[in-house]
Amino acid sequence: MRAVLVTGGSRGIGRAVALEFARGGDRVGVQYAANRADAEETLRQLPGEGHVLLQAELGEPDAAERLVSRAVAELGAVDVLVNNAAVAPTEANRHLVADTPLAEWQRVWRRMVDVNLLAPADLCWAVAHHLIGRAAGGAIVNVGSRGAFRGEPDFPAYGTTKAALHALGQSLAVALAPHGIAVTSVAPGFVATERQAAKLTGAEGERLRAQSPFGRVGTPEEIAAAVHFLASPAAIWASGTVVDLNGASHLRI
Repeated sequence: MRAVLVTGGSRGIGRAVALEFARGGDRVGVQYAANRADAEETLRQLPGEGHVLLQAELGEPDAAERLVSRAVAELGAVDVLVNNAAVAPTEANRHLVADTPLAEWQRVWRRMVDVNLLAPADLCWAVAHHLIGRAAGGAIVNVGSRGAFRGEPDFPAYGTTKAALHALGQSLAVALAPHGIAVTSVAPGFVATERQAAKLTGAEGERLRAQSPFGRVGTPEEIAAAVHFLASPAAIWASGTVVDLNGASHLRI
């Protein structure tokens, strides 16, 4: 039985990841920022015992280190970190370079850099130091994005921070391998989470489904299954990889 810290675990991909680990017999720490009701629903759905809720605003200084300390205190350890929490693209943070005033441009960039990149970097640091201090192997899985490779013209800060997250994972994979710690990333395409339900209706839904030759979008459970495998001892030789999970909607060479 492992202790697993999942950030952004209140719904969507994070909830599916938490469920996947719990079904495998692991104890899960579910981090959330503000939506406690959704986080409590995630906790209610988790099979097994010993799961905990962990509130943290990851955009705040030192929040990541405090979160890992609390996770260790309540779970007894952290063996696996899943960096899933992120500021996702919405109409409220759309920032086309030609149309966005500088002050708004800077606000969106700083928020996404803080949450999507600096917080995961700090969490990786804290979990790595915890694992090295225990002389224990472990796994870190970062949830990136297809947008890191194909570009996000309406949300350049999002695409940039996800590309940087992939690069962070590859650098840490090399640095942490001597300590038995595997670091991988997944790069999902469009996923049918609760937040995206409105987009999947009508003409926009048809356009999104047509991006993949499968004629549909991905599911949170498909992303969770890949994350769960990458965090397993069987996948240690995949350390450093970025796994595309986009239904062949964007192919890299």
